[in-house]
This record gives sequence, C-alpha cells and structure tokens, in this order.
Amino acid sequence: MAMEFKSSLALVVIVVLGWSWFASGQTTGTATDARAPGSVSGTIVDASGAVVAGARVTLSVGGQTQNQETRSGTDGQFFFPRVAPGPFQLAISAIGFGTKTYAGTVRASEVETVPQIALSVADTVTEVQVGFSQIEVAQEQVKFEETQRVLGAIPNFYVSYVPDAAPLTAKQKFHLAWKTAVDPFTFAVVGGIAGVQQAQNHFAAYGQGAQGYGKRYGADYGDIVVGTFVGSAILPVLLKQDPRYFYKGTGSKSSRFFYAIANSVICKGDNKRWQVNYSNIFGNMAAGAISNVYYPAQDRDDAALTFENAGIGIGATAIGNLFEEFLVKKLTPKLSHHDSGKP
Repeated sequence: MAMEFKSSLALVVIVVLGWSWFASGQTTGTATDARAPGSVSGTIVDASGAVVAGARVTLSVGGQTQNQETRSGTDGQFFFPRVAPGPFQLAISAIGFGTKTYAGTVRASEVETVPQIALSVADTVTEVQVGFSQIEVAQEQVKFEETQRVLGAIPNFYVSYVPDAAPLTAKQKFHLAWKTAVDPFTFAVVGGIAGVQQAQNHFAAYGQGAQGYGKRYGADYGDIVVGTFVGSAILPVLLKQDPRYFYKGTGSKSSRFFYAIANSVICKGDNKRWQVNYSNIFGNMAAGAISNVYYPAQDRDDAALTFENAGIGIGATAIGNLFEEFLVKKLTPKLSHHDSGKP
C-alpha cells in the first residue's frame, strides 16, 4: 500500500534524476539566462563582531530608478531577492552607528553573499536599536525558495541555500506545504503513479476503468498531502522545527555525504540549534497510519508494516538529501546559494 506508493514514487524520482544526470553529462550544459535576477544577502555586525539588528540596508543597482530597502533581522542578516545582474552598492545605517557602504557584483540566478559588514559606533550617539522582527526576512527567503525548480519543472521548495536562514513562522510552514500539494508537477506525478498501479492492478479492490483510476489517484494524492502536511507543517509547527534541508556545499565529499545522511534524522529547530528530526520520523509513521483510513481493507498496513514504511521513508529522505547535496544544485536554473558553496 503506502510502501508500494513510496516505491513507485522513488522509482519515478530516480529515473527522472538519473536521466537528467546522464543528459547533463552528454551536453555542455544549458546556458544561464544573463538577464535572470539574482539576490544579495549578508550580515551586519558591530566592531566587536556582535550582530546588529534593525539596521537599514539600501540596495542601489545601475540602471534602476528606484532603490530597494530592507532591515537586518535579530541575527543581523538581510536579504534582497530578484536583483538585476551587474554591479550594485549597499548603504548601511543604524542608530548609534556611522553609515557604511559596500560595492559588489551579482551574477544571474545566483545569490551574492557579501562579507560581514562591520559598523563603527558613531562619536556622538550611543543608542543602538535591537530586536527587529525576522518575519519579513523569512518571507523574502521563502519567496526565493519558491522559484527553485529542478530542470525548471520539479519543485525544490524545501531546500535553503542561504546560510542561517531566518526560521519559518507557522503560517509560512503551512504555506510551503500547500504550495507543494497544489503544484502542477505534484498532480502530474500522482497521475503517472496511479496509471502504473492500474496497469499492474495494484489495489485490485479499486477495480479498473475510470472509476478505478480515480480511486487510485485519490489515494496516491492523499498520501502526498497527508505526508507533506503532517511531516512538513503540522509537526514542525508543534515541535518548533524547520522542515527544510540546509545545503552544506563546503568541506570534503565525505563530510557532505554524512551531513546529508544525518539530516534524515536531525534538523534545525526554530532556535537554529540542531536536534532530532521528530517531525520527519513521526511524520512518516503518521502518514502510514492515516492512509489505512482510505485504502482497501486487504491492502491496509498492520502496525509492523507501518513502522517498516516509516523506516523506508527515512531512508528515502536520506537518498533525497544526497541528491540535493551533490546533484540538484546543478539542475536548478533559479538557484540561491551561498558564496562559498560549490557544486
């Protein structure tokens, strides 16, 4: 039942990614659109290295008549999405500090992470503004993540290439889950899986014809919706955990390999500390248990098979993380990544 669905889905994903990897090795690569927007991120600190929250950051880009403006979050970070490629200049100011500027260049479809910008305390002012909300910063980062699609089609919303991304609010976690559930590619994948199941007469009690196909489609789509909302929204909100995979991109291949594997059972909390990924572990169990409600009685999982499928789900997450760490970055046209990350 759920295991058959997961196996079918895993087969579809592996075939698509395997073909993509083969195709990328046979060609010289798709040229990046030189006009595609990039983004700019960075961190504001004071002379001692402590982060400065609430700093006003103004972005000027050649050829644009209007400047963009944002504020640094409580972690000192700022983020500008959709920046036209080419030279840019930042002007940073904060109460109690002197104004500072930074000039750089952003490339098409990439994130330019600038070096830490250290502000000097102004001679005549001693007050420093702190405690600015991170919600707007997180919202801008989520908007950029929603543009990430493997081969321009496969959603890649649950991967952050921005270092120390702002934690998601409950609303943002549910938004990402909904965005994934109603994505056209999700409907297309479910349609393909239901077709394979009908051809092989899986879940025979559903029958054949349009009615049988509709039942299989509904059950398969239910698996995806339940798994996505339980494991990536409901439990992460209740347990205060971040459902995203944070791309490493640096260090030896072995360190990145073990990092990707470990992230199937550990995750970042909303406090940005690493912890056991209860959301993924219990989410896989809950999805398997809930699916027993709508599958034919003879195809329902018993408790032992539910735990077995949960283990398969964790393993599938580990494999997916390996693809994210070593392959997906090369296949995502609109890609946000940190300055030191290498494919």
